[in-house]
Amino acid sequence: MRKLMLAVGGSLILVAPLSQADVVGLGASVSYWDSDLSGKAATNNDVVDVENDLNLDSDTNANASLYLEHPVPLLPNVRLNYTLVEQSGRGDVGLAGFDGVTGEVQSDLDLEQLDLTLYYEVLDNWVNLDLGLTARDFSGELIVKEALTGVPSSQTKVDAVIPMGYLAARFDLPLTGLSVGAEGNFISFDGDSLHDFNAYGQYEISLIQFRAGYRQMSIDYEDDNDRLDVEIGGPFVSAGVSF
Repeated sequence: MRKLMLAVGGSLILVAPLSQADVVGLGASVSYWDSDLSGKAATNNDVVDVENDLNLDSDTNANASLYLEHPVPLLPNVRLNYTLVEQSGRGDVGLAGFDGVTGEVQSDLDLEQLDLTLYYEVLDNWVNLDLGLTARDFSGELIVKEALTGVPSSQTKVDAVIPMGYLAARFDLPLTGLSVGAEGNFISFDGDSLHDFNAYGQYEISLIQFRAGYRQMSIDYEDDNDRLDVEIGGPFVSAGVSF
């Protein structure tokens, strides 16, 4: 069942005079995220530890972003961001089992999200500050099945479109091409919460940007009888272009 969360704690837009780009700007980047997973999943009142019981390991992490900035007053800038995390593992849930599955199990976890962010540049000099709102189309699915036969199997699934606050700050070191920054999305509402933050160092030469940093994502979300309460974190590297 798709749930729509309608509130973000506190209004972000706008608390300071806006800054517009002088010309139209376009940028894109791709990144590799070496993440680890911890936490729990639950369905029908059964709970399993995704790290210790299922031994989930990262197989695929994909992330890509695209942004457009413009000089038109009052209209927000636009950013799209896509993240895919796929993890699998072979573990043991014992005789107590999980949702009807017992003993040695094969598990697969897929987390996919597409963000549409509308934001304003509050500061745009050697200190850069962006504030805005993100609509995140988020889905997560955990499949747990008996390792040898594939039956029985269990499916834990959450699916939602979630509004989140967006904050990004960057500090440029003059005449070096180097900068440091952080950005994130966040919401906490009615017992559910999602937080997605990263901090990085960046080097820019001509139109090319290289980043390295650390990203941490925390998901605590319930959809009917299914719940994911997991954390994903680890270092990342990215390369991008800006025009």
